[in-house]
Amino acid sequence: MTMRMEQKNILRIDNMSLKFGGVDVLNGIRIDVQTGELLAIIGPNGAGKTCILNCINGFYHPNTGKIFYKNTNITKIPSHRIASIGIARVFQNIELYTGLTVLENLMAARHIRMRQNIFEGAIFFGRSRKEEISHRKVVEEIIDFLEIQDIRKSIVGTLSYGLRKRVELGRALALEPSILLLDEPMAGMNLEEKEDMSRFILDILEQRTGMSVVLVEHDIGVVMDIADRIIVVDNGIVLAEGLPQQIATNPDVIKAYLGDQEYVAT
Repeated sequence: MTMRMEQKNILRIDNMSLKFGGVDVLNGIRIDVQTGELLAIIGPNGAGKTCILNCINGFYHPNTGKIFYKNTNITKIPSHRIASIGIARVFQNIELYTGLTVLENLMAARHIRMRQNIFEGAIFFGRSRKEEISHRKVVEEIIDFLEIQDIRKSIVGTLSYGLRKRVELGRALALEPSILLLDEPMAGMNLEEKEDMSRFILDILEQRTGMSVVLVEHDIGVVMDIADRIIVVDNGIVLAEGLPQQIATNPDVIKAYLGDQEYVAT
């Protein structure tokens, strides 16, 4: 794929290492995420891919190294503040309010943008009412974008797996992030659902100027089709980095992860 805009680093991981006890989980990780790109991170199970996202997301704090977002050091920022600065996450395991509707789940994500206090919210008048309308407009645009108008009032727990994954993507978008972290967003999906999710991810990059996506995904066919750039992680280190065509024919990557079959990116 071609890059969508003039590139500039929005996120930089500098020599990051992470230990659990005496075990090296990540070792000397260096990654640059460019504005407007889809960067895929691939590798075998246990390679450290999700740990990288967890460090960016503030769930883990690396033992050494630094993480810079828009030139600001966010290495020690707690996880509850990460979303408010512009980094949103879609988890491998669905993390939605299953007893609420689709609309309510998306509105819940708008809390970081809300400025009304408890008293203004209680009387629902003036600034409170205007703010509610403003947030509702953002959510309705996301519902239209993800083509989930028919289920907007459905209880999330009653939806199919693929639709719940789509709602979770919508909740992340409701945070209005600059970087979207996707941890295996297509795991467990059938072919049609994967095609829909791939289309939505590409549309996000095309329509939301300046947004970057960091994708962890095991479906190599999907990765080769939609990624701008790929980083291969193995045993906690970066094994290779490059364009899809370069990764597909890299002998070290084939030996460690892809196997004998070479994947040709189109």
